Amino acid sequence: MTDSDQTTYDVAVVGGGPAGLTAALYTTRLGHDTVIVNRGGGRAAMMQDTHNVIGITEDVSGVEFLQTAQQQVQEYGATYRRGFVNGIDRRDDERFHLAVDDGDDVDVRRVVLATGFSDVKPDPPLPPTGRGLHYCLHCDAYMFVDESVYVMGHGDSAAYVAMIMLNFTDEVDLLTRGDDPTWSDETERMLDAHPIDVIDEQITGMNRGPDGWLESFEFEDGSVREYRGGFPMYGSEYNNALAADLGCDLNDDGTVVADDHGRTSVDGVHAVGDLVQGHNQIPVAMGQGAKAGIAIHMDLRAFPRSVDEIEAQGPVDPDEVPAVSQSLRETARAFREAEAAESAADD
Repeated sequence: MTDSDQTTYDVAVVGGGPAGLTAALYTTRLGHDTVIVNRGGGRAAMMQDTHNVIGITEDVSGVEFLQTAQQQVQEYGATYRRGFVNGIDRRDDERFHLAVDDGDDVDVRRVVLATGFSDVKPDPPLPPTGRGLHYCLHCDAYMFVDESVYVMGHGDSAAYVAMIMLNFTDEVDLLTRGDDPTWSDETERMLDAHPIDVIDEQITGMNRGPDGWLESFEFEDGSVREYRGGFPMYGSEYNNALAADLGCDLNDDGTVVADDHGRTSVDGVHAVGDLVQGHNQIPVAMGQGAKAGIAIHMDLRAFPRSVDEIEAQGPVDPDEVPAVSQSLRETARAFREAEAAESAADD
C-alpha cells in the first residue's frame, strides 16, 4: 500500500455522499489507507442550495458542497474513484473483495456502505427539484413560511406532512392526484380537524415563473391553484443490494440494521447515512460517518498492543512504528508543508 495505484486498502467506502465522505475523512486522518468508490449522483448532489449545515451558506449547491469534501479527503490521502461496485465478497475473516465496474477490483479489511436511497417521484408534470419540488421537510419547511404549499400523496405520511406544514403556513393543500386515500381512519379524523384542502383531481399542467420556481398547478377540473412549492410523499427505494448480498440484517422498511457506530450484523461491515434508520439530514449523516470512522480506527489500529498480544508477539519493536503506511506518511508531510507555506504567505 505504498503507491497511488494500490488496490489493497484498509477501508473501502461505497458511496460519496456526506456520510461516506466523512467516514473516509476520519479513517484517512486516523492513518488507514482508504478508498472511496462513488457512482455519482445521490440526494445531496441534487440540492440547489445547502440548508441546515452550520458554517455552509445557503448559496452553496449540493454539487459544490460534495466537490469540496472530495477534494479535502483526497488532500489528506484518501483515494477517490468514480465507479460502481457490482458486488462484495468476503474472502476470509479479515478481507473483503469489491468487484468494481471498471475492472480494477479492491481488497479491503473494512467496508462502509453509504449507498443511501432514492426518493420515489410522482408522475409529471412536476417542477424542478429544489425549485418547487422538495423532499426534506426539516431542511425546507423554513422556506415556505407564509407561502402556499402542496403535499402530494395518499398515505399516512402525506397526511401527516400536510398537517405538520400548518406550523409554517396557513395555506396547505393535500393533492391525492386521483388516487384513493390509503391513510388510516385515525388519520382521517385528524385531517378533518385541520384546515387542509384535500384535492382529488389529477394535475394536468404546471406553470413556472421567470426564476424557474413553480407558480401554479392546473387540474383536470379546469381549476388553477397557486403554490410556491411542496413535498411529494411516495416513499423511498433503499440501495441495499450490497448489504443484502453480504447478509446484513435489514429492517422492514429496507434500511440496514446498524448500531450507534454503524456496525451491521456482519463483522467488518458498517452502514451510515440514509441507508440506515434516522433523520435524513446532512449533519446527522456526517455524524454517523464520523462515528463509524472512529469505530473502525479502534478496531484496526495497531497500538497499543494488548497484554495477550505482547505475550504472543513480543514487545513493540521500534522498527514497527509508526503504523501509518508510507504513502499516508508522505501525504501528511506534504499537507503540513503546504499548510505552512500558505500560512507564511498570509503573514
